[in-house]
Amino acid sequence: MTRVISPRVWPGDDQLMAQLEVFEDSMQSPFGVATSASFVELPGRGILAGRLARSLSCLEEFSYELGPHGFKLADHEGIDQRRTAATMQADLEALAIAGAGYDGPLEVTVYGPWTLSTVTYLVRGDRALTDRGAVRDIAQSLAAGVPRMIATLQQLMPLAQISVDFDEHLVGQINAGVLPTFSGYSRIPAVTGPDIVELLQPLFSAMSSANVNVSMSIGDSFAGIAPAVLSQAQRVRMDFGSNPVWNERGWELIARAVERGTDFSLAVPAPHISQCAGPDVHGLADVLLIPWQRIGLELRHLERTAITLSDSAALSASAVPSYNVRGSVASLKKAAELIAERAAQ
Repeated sequence: MTRVISPRVWPGDDQLMAQLEVFEDSMQSPFGVATSASFVELPGRGILAGRLARSLSCLEEFSYELGPHGFKLADHEGIDQRRTAATMQADLEALAIAGAGYDGPLEVTVYGPWTLSTVTYLVRGDRALTDRGAVRDIAQSLAAGVPRMIATLQQLMPLAQISVDFDEHLVGQINAGVLPTFSGYSRIPAVTGPDIVELLQPLFSAMSSANVNVSMSIGDSFAGIAPAVLSQAQRVRMDFGSNPVWNERGWELIARAVERGTDFSLAVPAPHISQCAGPDVHGLADVLLIPWQRIGLELRHLERTAITLSDSAALSASAVPSYNVRGSVASLKKAAELIAERAAQ
């Protein structure tokens, strides 16, 4: 069944109200389409409620604090860490209140170890990515801490089918060795594909042991497809943002992953809206359907696909009050209905 996943980012600054809207939308789906709710982030609430802060709050036996350039590892726990943990707990409680009795799929997003190490700094120094020992420790800490967070959520929402989306949108840049050091005068050495997989496999296995499905977000780089599949993620998510261009070699990688049994999720731009015709639902569906058919994938595999709104489009909803993110979700459902119809042919 074709699936629509709620956006990971939501406008406003009221977590409870946002989650109520998400669950309300998830209850209404066309025939042949399922909707997954998300544990959403509200950029308007500040850095302590963002994806980085939530991910850091999942770490076991790690201390962190806010520095001049964002979050960094610390020698001991401080007020920033306590405030981050309290914000995460409050958000989980808001999620549970809004989703009381909810018995559908629910997706929680945290940074994977490679991206988390890239956007977090060492106690005294550069990005944590520059210290392979620190990266390995972060991965092990996530493998222990994320199941703990999921167990807490399962106690709060015992009927929900929870999955975890590990956001590794920087994996392509990490693999290419193009990320600058803190000084900006040099580049962090490239990390090979096997090394990326070696770190991800135990983490994903820990999720499987906790009976939690895993998806891996790889941003807009096709280079992340192979590591995601080899690390045994059940679903690969790509973000086409505002520039869904054709890439034959990239779609060949997607085809191999799908034929191997990996589900595929596509984050699409906001629908183009015409004053006469309204949202371009067919255009949204074609972002997936046209390359799918061009590369020769069987239509029946479309039943294992999902579409969602890209983070960049959802962030626009936070910046522009008049932007109707719920309207975009409704358009996504209509596009998913078209995809489901094509899958049944």
